Amino acid sequence: MPEGHTVHRLARTLDALFRGQRLIVSSPQGRFSDGAALLDGLTLVASEAWGKQLFCAFAPADPAEAAADPRWLRVHLGLYGAWTFAGDASAGPGGAGSAVVHAIGAPRRRIGEQDSTPAEDDRPPTGADGWVPPAPRGAVRLRLLGTHALADLNGPTACEVLTTAEKRAVEARLGPDPIRPDGGHATLEAARAAFVDRVRRSRVTVGQQLMDQAVVAGVGNIYRAEALFRAGLDPLRPGRDVPAETLAAVWDDLVVLMRDGADRGAIVTTLPADRVPDHLHAPGSGRRTRQNTDGDPGAVPRDASFYVYHRDGLPCRHCGTPVLVKELAGRNLFWCGVCQT
Repeated sequence: MPEGHTVHRLARTLDALFRGQRLIVSSPQGRFSDGAALLDGLTLVASEAWGKQLFCAFAPADPAEAAADPRWLRVHLGLYGAWTFAGDASAGPGGAGSAVVHAIGAPRRRIGEQDSTPAEDDRPPTGADGWVPPAPRGAVRLRLLGTHALADLNGPTACEVLTTAEKRAVEARLGPDPIRPDGGHATLEAARAAFVDRVRRSRVTVGQQLMDQAVVAGVGNIYRAEALFRAGLDPLRPGRDVPAETLAAVWDDLVVLMRDGADRGAIVTTLPADRVPDHLHAPGSGRRTRQNTDGDPGAVPRDASFYVYHRDGLPCRHCGTPVLVKELAGRNLFWCGVCQT
């Protein structure tokens, strides 16, 4: 399942490709036909993320009607959801030559592709200057078709149209988001305080609470494991027993790590001095790590990006003892039994 940084990058991509455009919205698969009809012909006016939830606001193009309550598209990708993007050479903020972006289980943007297959409903986007959109591939729940680009959504857990009041009700059930400028509260400091308070009110282990979207939004298995290691915090410690200053430091670290992931397009949590590829620790031990990425980690090899995630049995980068793994609430938890006490 994509973590929060990927959904924020997705919101930025949709904003860059479609904001201010009147879109043709359809459901080639047919399962979202009623929802698509509510959005078809409206203008995308905002795209934002809160944790793993994506919200896109649609409003009428007529300024006299635009002041009305927008219609919000809510999408949660879940385990199997994915977006695929295509466009002509002028699509995107960079115009011709825009980079190809791919993320595991989430955004894949293909800008500059040539494809002469007509769209399923055979309606060209307005002002497309001859660009012919490719036909939908697979069971496309939702298609957003703009002037020079399209976005296809497959297999989401949730895809619905909400009012502003309904959107706020969804957000009220979510914890603070480290990537949002204000964390989803009045200030980032208030968001930090809310996170610390929620963890310390419960006997549930801190490792389990970090995966609870009502405690902190957007954190998945990778950020959970890595933030706890960087804090030297035992993931099995009850939340109420963790000092407030330790939890505040975890929040501050998540702000840095997750915003870097949103900018980089990949999760990298190791410090430069610790980035020894696993195959150099033990020849033949390198393994393929599933990482939520739609960008390039840069000079950091995949098997040097993490401290403990998917490194069970390999030596801890700090103390050399084998990294541990156990199932916690249905998900694998990775940690070092020596460094995290």
